[in-house]
Amino acid sequence: MPQIPEKIHELTVGQLAARSGAAVSALHFYESKGLISSSRTSGNQRRYTRDTLRRVAFVRAAQRVGIPLATIRDALAELPEERTPTHEDWARLSEAWRSELDERIKQLNRLRDHLTDCIGCGCLSLDTCILSNPNDAFGERRAGSRLMVEQGGGREKGRSGGGAVR
Repeated sequence: MPQIPEKIHELTVGQLAARSGAAVSALHFYESKGLISSSRTSGNQRRYTRDTLRRVAFVRAAQRVGIPLATIRDALAELPEERTPTHEDWARLSEAWRSELDERIKQLNRLRDHLTDCIGCGCLSLDTCILSNPNDAFGERRAGSRLMVEQGGGREKGRSGGGAVR
């Protein structure tokens, strides 16, 4: 991994990629989504400040635990002066994400525990299928593999083989 001399305060996209472990295309994507930013040279080449390394590490760590990019962007936007997250920032933000992660873990455990049953059936449309129709409150009244209530309107909306059930 190339070392960056201390006197260099700006990194090229290649240097940032090498140091962060993120592909150049990922860095361009992060920038297009507002997660990192760069300045441009007179030759229109991107330059990143050294603190972008920590920001990229923050984004990648959050992604690894399943936090959506939009949520990460919103969290970074809450930081004063759009600064790089500190250890305290990460602790605060990760605590806020804890309930979302707990719910994902619960869903993954349910998937793991019932996957064999579902594969054995093969149709993914059983009335009682916990994978394709978890917590189906409308299953006794309507047909379809998944029914849910639209927020705000209270109308029932269903999916069964691509067609809506009303």
